[in-house]
Amino acid sequence: MSQREQFVSRLGFVAAAIGMAVGTGNIWRFPRMAAQYGGGVFVLVYLLALLLWSAPLLMVEMSIGRKTRLGPIGGFRDFVGEKYTWMGGWMVAVCLLITFYYAVITGWCAKYFVLSLQGAFREGVDTAALWNNFLHNRWQNIFFQALAIGLCGLIIYRGIQKGVERINKILVPALFLFLIVAALRAVTLPGASLGLRYLFVPDWSKLADPATWLQAFTQSAWSTGAGWGLMLTYAVYTKKRDDIPQNCLVVGFGDNSAALLAGLAVIPTIFALSPDLGVARASLSDNMGLTFISLAGLFPKMKGGLVVAPFFFLAMLFAALSSLIAEVELGAKALMDFGWTRKKSTMVVILACLVLGLPSAAFPSFLLNQDWVWGMALLVSGFWTILAARKYGLEKLRREINTGADLKLGRWWTFIIKYISPCIFLAVTGWWFYQAIGWDRKTWWHPFKTSSAGTILFQWLILLLIVLLLNGALARWTRKPVEDED
Repeated sequence: MSQREQFVSRLGFVAAAIGMAVGTGNIWRFPRMAAQYGGGVFVLVYLLALLLWSAPLLMVEMSIGRKTRLGPIGGFRDFVGEKYTWMGGWMVAVCLLITFYYAVITGWCAKYFVLSLQGAFREGVDTAALWNNFLHNRWQNIFFQALAIGLCGLIIYRGIQKGVERINKILVPALFLFLIVAALRAVTLPGASLGLRYLFVPDWSKLADPATWLQAFTQSAWSTGAGWGLMLTYAVYTKKRDDIPQNCLVVGFGDNSAALLAGLAVIPTIFALSPDLGVARASLSDNMGLTFISLAGLFPKMKGGLVVAPFFFLAMLFAALSSLIAEVELGAKALMDFGWTRKKSTMVVILACLVLGLPSAAFPSFLLNQDWVWGMALLVSGFWTILAARKYGLEKLRREINTGADLKLGRWWTFIIKYISPCIFLAVTGWWFYQAIGWDRKTWWHPFKTSSAGTILFQWLILLLIVLLLNGALARWTRKPVEDED
């Protein structure tokens, strides 16, 4: 039996895992949420969400990957039994469905980095028209999508040590460096103090607003990748006695740090350079428009803005690419567990991403629908992770996680996974469905409406039926893991 792939160093694993966690949502969603939901209050609840939801789930994922040495499909099979293989199938499918459109978003970041190098963000440029023209230019979107997924494929093709580990040791430090450069320039702008107050000064009244809590927990779940299966996949390549609690907390706090740096780069810039407070607040109401329209339009007004813009958009590109790498690796690992070679698995996943990502590249409304449906499905993947841990035995799992750990988990971790995490899932998922029904009570059930509750349930049901029907086949197709040599 051949020796399995493995990260050379703990630093390589941590860099890859932080790269997996830090994505575009850190840069364009976190600042917007923090400004709208109480500044410092949101930051505190966001930190609490890391401790009560994201970090505990990441620890479960890492323990499954380390123990089984298989990706999510085989990992769930060997961790909790063959009849639960479908849960891993759901996790892989959801992640790949996200990858299909996330490659398009990565392409957007690449395009805007190119535009910033070309000096496109000059005084008087209509950034809304620039964005809309690009967004609806199918061939440009397809080109940059192919560029992003092709680059990602080259990295995955080279394997864990020469590809994933080596590139993340470059991407992740560079990402933080570029965010620091953008943040330093933002906080030194005249008038930046108002933005800093919006970001950090707590509006304690927001603690009584359920939306603050639900948005913070949602942001943490989506941002850290808890429940995606990405940490589970990377954990396959770790050593037997790697410190699970410490590594997961480092990844979680690293992700939070990137979000805060992004907030420092975005919010002070918006408030310092917008003509008035109303315009600044309006800029924070649009997710993608915050970066591709509002910020792009402010760089020309900033002294040195033509220099800062490439740093900012390169940070976005690196954040998107490091996450895309992890997503493609998850898909490739699932095929490798079926007995395929890394090269063949990578080629098939890349080709699938190119073809099945075309609708998202060609039709923005389709991309928004997929983001809505499968972004929500990640919460369900997290719930499967909780159920797997409970089925395995929480105290037994806690003792295994503590093996080789300098930072030992107490019984509080068991209490969180057993009681707190399921309640968080029910509250957050239930709230989003309640919101979706409230947006349009007449057609909330419609299965083909972009952001309806009905489209979520319809597409989830199809996927659930498929993975349940394939449960036995998935269990049979997945081979036994390669034995450890360390």
